[in-house]
Amino acid sequence: MTIAATPAAPYYAVIFTSLRHADTDAADDAYATMAALMLHSAARQQGYLGVESAREQVGITVSYWSSLEAIARWKQDSEHLLAQQLGRQHWYDHYMVRICRVERDYGFARADASA
Repeated sequence: MTIAATPAAPYYAVIFTSLRHADTDAADDAYATMAALMLHSAARQQGYLGVESAREQVGITVSYWSSLEAIARWKQDSEHLLAQQLGRQHWYDHYMVRICRVERDYGFARADASA
């Protein structure tokens, strides 16, 4: 995973924060499969800009979008609707979705980071 290469602000961020339900290895496999499918499916959506994700006890996925309309289309995507349903039924004890407008961004990248 890398840090998403987003365009100049403004753009939008969808922050999905989750607590997984303790379950079996089979559920973990199904979850991982669905998570990979969602990353692939989101990347095909008009207005998608990138994603960053991390999981320990709390999972945090931040996806970046060009507009609120693009976010609304993604929320209603048929594969995404199925993932939302399965998440509520099987995988999550709790989750929050937060949508933010990114007004400014800046960063640092070491020139020799790949060495």
